[in-house]
Amino acid sequence: MKPLNRNTASVSEQRPVKVLQFGEGNFLRGFVDWIIDILNEKTDFNGAVEIVQPLKQGIVHLLKQQDGLYHVLLDGIQGGKPTQEKRLITCVTGAHNPYDDYQAYLALGENPDLEFIISNTTEAGIAFDEADHNMDTLPNSFPGKLTALLYNRFQHFSGAADKGLAMIPCELIEKNGEALKNTVLRFAAHWSLPQEFTTWVEENNSFCNTLVDRIVPGFPRDTIKEIQQELGFEDNLVVKAEPFHLWVIEAPEAVKAAFHTEKAGLEVKFVSDLTPYRTRKVRILNGAHTALVPVAYLQGLRTVREAVEDKKSGTFIKEAVFEEIIPTLDLSAEELEQFANAVIERFQNPFIRHELISIALNSVSKYKVRVLPSVLEYHSRKGELPTRLLHSLAALILFYKGEWNGEAIPLNDTPEVLNFFKEAWAKGDAATVVNTVLSNTDFWGTDLTSIAGFAEKVTEELQQLQKATKEEVA
Repeated sequence: MKPLNRNTASVSEQRPVKVLQFGEGNFLRGFVDWIIDILNEKTDFNGAVEIVQPLKQGIVHLLKQQDGLYHVLLDGIQGGKPTQEKRLITCVTGAHNPYDDYQAYLALGENPDLEFIISNTTEAGIAFDEADHNMDTLPNSFPGKLTALLYNRFQHFSGAADKGLAMIPCELIEKNGEALKNTVLRFAAHWSLPQEFTTWVEENNSFCNTLVDRIVPGFPRDTIKEIQQELGFEDNLVVKAEPFHLWVIEAPEAVKAAFHTEKAGLEVKFVSDLTPYRTRKVRILNGAHTALVPVAYLQGLRTVREAVEDKKSGTFIKEAVFEEIIPTLDLSAEELEQFANAVIERFQNPFIRHELISIALNSVSKYKVRVLPSVLEYHSRKGELPTRLLHSLAALILFYKGEWNGEAIPLNDTPEVLNFFKEAWAKGDAATVVNTVLSNTDFWGTDLTSIAGFAEKVTEELQQLQKATKEEVA
């Protein structure tokens, strides 16, 4: 079998490097680089990507062996039908480990064609590290590395206004662009860099808040031999992903004009405020996951796909989304329903086995963030309580009993949460348990028993679940 490189794959394009990417993991390669590759194919973007390995250990050596080439395989459901696509990604033309050569890393910032910095260094990556004392040696943190590179660029181009960059972080934290900017400025102060540099960072660079959405399972270890035979190359960097993709970016018009994804038909939205889209994702996608888990698990189902395709739990979650979550959101009904239908299709993806119990991690805090806001907003707008979302809460309380039909449930939460439920269930009857749980302001940020009818409705739903269990056992 042929090794994969630019010679064996007959790839000869030479494009200017417009993107410096911090992170070589599956997500960036299966999402951002896939998007940039399509931009090159369908528009005049004409940009290459240089990858920087943010940690000392990584896979840039594999990227170098393959000249930056690898395949993205999309597996999922679109329009109700299974779909599979493959694409050879050619936009990555270089990969660097700054731990091997710090000066060569800094020199990447001297590239006059560079326009964008894109990153995904995990949620903990955008953080200040006091141990990064100066720029004499490679900073440990990603923002420290970025600050050093920006300062070298500032010096190299004598502070030219047109040599500022657009930072587009993909880390999964709220207002990631603002967080990155504030951390860079903190490093500038920590290192006593000139005020002119701070002014240049603030006035001539953009730090964009973003929202990313695509499930990227990554390297298909179990089937890689068969995949390599089908591809005809020994590709050791294959990335599997779902077809769905969404990238929402808060950015100035100049960034949108330079990164013209609308010409390629991609689901990349440039907006002035991504808050409605973040709310939509958290409430519909994440909220549906969290609401579904205890309900489906207590029915004996174990995967998301099984749950959605089951008549009872599938109907439950669809009605919860379309009748109780969507009415609480402010985007257009068409846009919300389109997104919700895509979510249901994603849940049914036959190529991804998503275990309910894995989603159940820290379900109490997830319910507070993902589902409870829909419950409260529904009550505020309609003057009544959403039956299905409260049924989910009742199922969650029963789930945290830790036992169902004589089998232990492998709960995964903090000791404080698990001990609380153990003590609550020791009190006995459903009404007492419900009132104990709902009045825990540490869980919910408010006393839910103060909402008229809330505790009574959850108690009723819990009693019905307990009754159904007894009937099944009998």
